[in-house]
Amino acid sequence: MNKFVMRQSLLLLLTATIWGVAFVAQSVGMDYIGPFTFNVVRNVIGGLVLIPCIAVFHRTGAKEEDAGKTPGSRKNLLLGGICCGVMLFVAGNLQQIGIQYTTVGKAGFITAMYIVLVPILSIFLGKKAGIKIWAAVALAVAGLYILCMTDGSFSLQKGDLFVLLSAFAFSAHILVIDYFAPLADGVKMSCIQFFVCALLSAVCMWLFEKPDMGAVLQAWIPVLYAGVFSCGVAYTLQIVGQRGMNPTVASLILSLESVISLIAGWVILGQALSVRELSGCVLMFAAIILAQLPERKCGA
Repeated sequence: MNKFVMRQSLLLLLTATIWGVAFVAQSVGMDYIGPFTFNVVRNVIGGLVLIPCIAVFHRTGAKEEDAGKTPGSRKNLLLGGICCGVMLFVAGNLQQIGIQYTTVGKAGFITAMYIVLVPILSIFLGKKAGIKIWAAVALAVAGLYILCMTDGSFSLQKGDLFVLLSAFAFSAHILVIDYFAPLADGVKMSCIQFFVCALLSAVCMWLFEKPDMGAVLQAWIPVLYAGVFSCGVAYTLQIVGQRGMNPTVASLILSLESVISLIAGWVILGQALSVRELSGCVLMFAAIILAQLPERKCGA
């Protein structure tokens, strides 16, 4: 594994860690406010957090590789931010809605199905995934099943359908990022996507919910964490970390958020992991290691 791949993999692992810990905050926040309201506030915070970061980068001259050097880069930045924001709006809200009607175990497993959907959708975009990647995907799916489906059953209910649709949207979000990441500044694109997602979520919030500032203030701790870290930091790390990475490998690393969420529950909330859950963690880490192994070259 070369240094570039190692660096990008670590960035994506950090992203998965932040998302895994944020699962606790996301669940607590839903006790006070609706899904659209939650996503409006968290995305506005995420976008605001990035504005001073962009200003600092611009003032110091720090730029991402090749960002802003190609013709039409502003167009790519705007288009990429809008496309990412639309997909984030669809995926994030479908997931939030679905979590209200299904169990956490099913939601975790179904959402992580994007690790299977990404390579399948990539085929239609002309990308190829080798046998090693498919074997890693199989291991990851088996691990997630053991990890999340603790009752051993799988029946698609109303909430499951919403979360499954969100998995398709998250897969599209990953592929959109994979396309635009080399063409535009990742931090600026991330900032744009948050405000686009917040704007679309706000429309739905006023149509389907009754926003209450008092309730938002009661949920300030989980909302602030979700906004600053899960949005402002993690989604930006995802965009930067995916640059130059195979999207299937990226999705496998990001899927570790399911494992990390259980570890966070164990450490923070004192929820012990069962032997079954630990077995799922082992399979997930085995899948990540397999995906990172270099390909064997045939011939002399």
